[in-house]
Amino acid sequence: MAKAQSSNPVRFGPPRGVEEGQWFAGHRQLHAAGVHRRSGQGISGTAHEGVDSIVLSGGYIDDKYGEREIIYTGEGGRDRDTGRLYADQTLTSPGNAGLLLNEGLGHPVRVVRGLKIRGKKRVRATGGYEYCGLFRVAEHWTTVGKEGFRICQFRLLKLDPGETAQPHPVTPGQGEDTTTEEQLRRIVAYERLIRDSKVARKVKEIYDNTCQICNCRLVVSPGGEAYSEAAHIHALGRPHDGPDELWNVLCLCANCHALFDRGALQLSDEFDVFDGLNQRFVGALNLAKEHHIKVACVRQHRARWADRFVG
Repeated sequence: MAKAQSSNPVRFGPPRGVEEGQWFAGHRQLHAAGVHRRSGQGISGTAHEGVDSIVLSGGYIDDKYGEREIIYTGEGGRDRDTGRLYADQTLTSPGNAGLLLNEGLGHPVRVVRGLKIRGKKRVRATGGYEYCGLFRVAEHWTTVGKEGFRICQFRLLKLDPGETAQPHPVTPGQGEDTTTEEQLRRIVAYERLIRDSKVARKVKEIYDNTCQICNCRLVVSPGGEAYSEAAHIHALGRPHDGPDELWNVLCLCANCHALFDRGALQLSDEFDVFDGLNQRFVGALNLAKEHHIKVACVRQHRARWADRFVG
């Protein structure tokens, strides 16, 4: 009798006796062949050991599956009944944290591709599964996905036969250790950095911390000091790589910033504000004469949400 699935340890590398391109009928067969240990789940691994295999099932609309490069959305925040996201993903979820360790320590990932994906809610691979070989986790980022919630994404690159994934360790500070837990802590801390650039301070100064969309000025102290947030139109960081320039930044309150970042508020080329969910006009953006926003940034922001309800 085969051992229980939970007793199978994480094991990196190619599955014994399995060739690239080999077909499997379902998760039970993948498990029996040592290709994917976690039947019915997309990520096999732990936060403390890493991830040894993943299954591409078409469950996230932000995924991109190529033969040699994959943009893979991590786990969390998805309702299994409706198939839609209902909450932000985090890098501390076990599968996502495990993929971070793969990146930092150079562990390869076995990739399995579902064939003939069907269904919008409970997606199923009606054509079985194909073993696609080993990939390395080249990089990762967090971004707001097409469904309006923050997602964790990983760029996976195909390893050629005999090629090994190289570690991408996080350099520790003086006197600190280099354990995997420390590496994970540093990677997560990096994702939570708050940018407070001269550009952000300048846009808040121009509008005296007043929201350009709702005209709310949030006074937070007896002395009259107010709180506002700098919102980049063309988002910074991977995968968007927008510029940290005054012509790409708005001064918003926390509520409007959250809505704008998730495409629930958008701008027209004439700088009118509209509801990104029902396309209704909200109002004109408050725009100071010394603040020259580039229309290209506005268009890039709109383009991110153009197909959010497709599929």
